[in-house]
Amino acid sequence: MGEILALKAREILDSRGYPTIETEVMLESGIIAKASVPSGKSTGKHESVELRDNDKSRFNGKGVLKAVNNVNEIIAENVIGLNSEDQGSIDRLMIDLDGTDNKEKLGANAILSVSLAIARATADEYGLPLYRYIGGISENLLPVPQFNILNGGEHADSGLNIQEFLIMPAGMHKFTDALRAGSEVYHKLAAILKQDGFSISIGDEGGFAPRLKDTEEALSYIVKAISEAGYVPGTDILIGIDSAANSFFNEKNYYDFEGKKRSAKEMIEFYESIASMFPVISIEDGLAEEDWDGWIELEKTLGSSIQIIGDDIYVTNPNRLKKGIELSASNSILIKLNQIGTLTETIDTVNKAKHAGFNSIVSHRSGETADTFISHLVVGLGTGQLKSGAPCRVERLEKYNELLRIEEELGESARYAGLSIFEKFLKE
Repeated sequence: MGEILALKAREILDSRGYPTIETEVMLESGIIAKASVPSGKSTGKHESVELRDNDKSRFNGKGVLKAVNNVNEIIAENVIGLNSEDQGSIDRLMIDLDGTDNKEKLGANAILSVSLAIARATADEYGLPLYRYIGGISENLLPVPQFNILNGGEHADSGLNIQEFLIMPAGMHKFTDALRAGSEVYHKLAAILKQDGFSISIGDEGGFAPRLKDTEEALSYIVKAISEAGYVPGTDILIGIDSAANSFFNEKNYYDFEGKKRSAKEMIEFYESIASMFPVISIEDGLAEEDWDGWIELEKTLGSSIQIIGDDIYVTNPNRLKKGIELSASNSILIKLNQIGTLTETIDTVNKAKHAGFNSIVSHRSGETADTFISHLVVGLGTGQLKSGAPCRVERLEKYNELLRIEEELGESARYAGLSIFEKFLKE
């Protein structure tokens, strides 16, 4: 049962119109499943390698035919004939075939596309929803969505240093209601911005990209939109930011933020200030990926009342997470499948985070496809939070719409993570 009969990869386009890889697997039973891999724009230097062709005559060098060939010629030769149920063994085999620490030989994009396609095919073979196959029969937790409704940084030409301004409808009772609230606030924000003469063009992840003055003005508009949509800021809907601080960390070891040169201490003071003025419950990548001393101080200062999320500092890597846990450098981790490159390693990282009492937030990438794997991953692993962009653009909405289907399928057994996921930060 589950013997892999064929494996085929192809080059497709992501949401930015650049190539990515999609792999299709066929089992002996005739089951066929496929998976595609997203691509990040704001990336950490410790991420596993996304293999690109660097052939300037095709897609400005961004083609992925090398990765495609690695699946079709190298990985396929070693994987065909194996049992698809042996996910861990197959993932380890591909890691060994690559033989590098960062998957630069075969490409993390090549390896991940195979890893996810095999998992999906095996779930189909068992007749199980993918989230059941990943997590077992008891997993029924629907995540709080983090909607990126204002874009800045590397994701939009808005002039804002902060890359993402997020709303989290944690005060709802169902995922369905959370999605509705996110949509209503998103459209209310559009109306308010337009009324005040701002552009409502959108960034890579579907959030608006108006030329606002600074972070405080952006947060003020979000609070106004929440209120005018009929919700209570800080009760029904919480706010998060993703600073993506690597993008404004200067090589001379200071942060060039909103026209000022700031130390890590001054950045922390800034975060304290906005958290006192607005219902900000979550800060992601508030400092640069190698500023470990700054992260330790950020966690010490705000970690009891704010979800401090490491993305670029950890890159879903269990070894980097281990260092962060030992140093108390944060209290949460962002989980991106393509940062590490296999399903097995991703699950291992989430388990390590859970054991340490960290929150895990499953995330999309800015260059996405319509693949809904992460919707099943977040339910299967029960992490309770998902970032998938604004309630806009089909590659974002497909993740949220798939969660609607999962909630409907779970019926009365479905639970919404809601405010409980932030309980330790709201206790005061």
